[in-house]
Amino acid sequence: MSLYKLSLSLVVAGLVAGCNSDTVTTESTFATDSAAQAQAAGISHGEYVARLGNCVACHSTPEGEPLAGGLKMAVPMLGNIYATNITPDPQNGIGEYSFDEFDRVMRTGVARDGHRLYPAMPYPSYAKMSEQDMRALYDFLMNDVQASAQPNLPEEIEGIRDVRWAMGIWNVLAAEDDAYEPVAGQSDGWNRGAYLVQGLGHCGACHTPRGLLMQEKGTEDGDSDFLSGAPLDHWSASSLNGDINSGLGRWSEADVAEFLQTGHNKFGTAFGTMVEVINNSTRHMSDTDLAAMAEYMKSLPANVEANATPYVASTAEADQLTALDFSKTGSSTYYEYCSNCHVTSGVGYYPYQPPLASNPVVMDPDPSSLINITLNGSLRVFTGQGPDVNDMPYFRQLLSDQQIADTLTFIRSSWGNTAAPVTAAQVTEIRDATDPTRNDDIFVLRMK
Repeated sequence: MSLYKLSLSLVVAGLVAGCNSDTVTTESTFATDSAAQAQAAGISHGEYVARLGNCVACHSTPEGEPLAGGLKMAVPMLGNIYATNITPDPQNGIGEYSFDEFDRVMRTGVARDGHRLYPAMPYPSYAKMSEQDMRALYDFLMNDVQASAQPNLPEEIEGIRDVRWAMGIWNVLAAEDDAYEPVAGQSDGWNRGAYLVQGLGHCGACHTPRGLLMQEKGTEDGDSDFLSGAPLDHWSASSLNGDINSGLGRWSEADVAEFLQTGHNKFGTAFGTMVEVINNSTRHMSDTDLAAMAEYMKSLPANVEANATPYVASTAEADQLTALDFSKTGSSTYYEYCSNCHVTSGVGYYPYQPPLASNPVVMDPDPSSLINITLNGSLRVFTGQGPDVNDMPYFRQLLSDQQIADTLTFIRSSWGNTAAPVTAAQVTEIRDATDPTRNDDIFVLRMK
């Protein structure tokens, strides 16, 4: 087939796929119908689904009205777009959407007027939703959300860079639109966890590496890249598979559920956008759903660290710091600025301050998260049970790039941690890229 004919075929296929408006129908199952878990959580089915999908994180801003849009997102190589108003306002929101039109935009990224969404809206994940959950979400947004006339902001993508027309082709090449079907032979809990992690939770949007078309390289268990960790906006979204040191290999299912519910456990604390996931989404889930997500994630095998040596604790650096021996580069800065919270042994104060010894983020091959959080700090986890002191202060103005590099190198090579050194050049790059006075290159799904 000639290149011309192949290109024409792809265009036609994309357009045909975009015209498909058949509403998905599914049977109600434990795995795919969230009604029972919503009841257990004490909220309506529709609100629970909205929590599972974390709609508020992208469709609200601190200065705007709830779900009225306005969040700025930078699309790599194209420009800026803004999250839209999804309240039931008929002019600026989704008030005129029928259920069929709502179902189509959620699953295929084709809006009511026919224009195509960029996959900053994770419709490839939401396509896995059941009919029962989709209808509940639609009813919630239409009937329980306060309508807002807040106008949508125009995109900042000019000329030939605006490639919405090509999203139909992208869908054919890179997206799937099948609702989740429970896997025979797996437990109800595993299937429920798979439905949440692959679909409404859209965990892969941050934690799965991207391919040449900016698609997620894997979308489900069986894909080795699925949830294997990925760079994101000068952070590193951690591996959620069985990698023994930088993933969940040493975590129990209870550890995973605790992290999703509270934002911390004995291995670490949420940071960046994960704080918003905890605050807006996972802490509102039922215990059954948290356990299901944990069961599913713990079933994912190791990828990068399939043959790695597990972490083994060491007391050498703790003994040196206690003796005020600062011969190891970076140790004096650690002692002065970090040890009050993370202590000389690097074990922190569970559950209030995270450990650095054995922390998967510390042992991540990509040190971006450590650099970013040291420069810029992190948001505060809110558990609903009183104040939480897990937020990290920023050291952007207090420490030089070399001091930060030396301190992080000390942390990544102490107490049994075995990770590569950090260079001043790496710190400089992230310092410049995250400068709050010119924060213009943060991509979609930014981790603040």
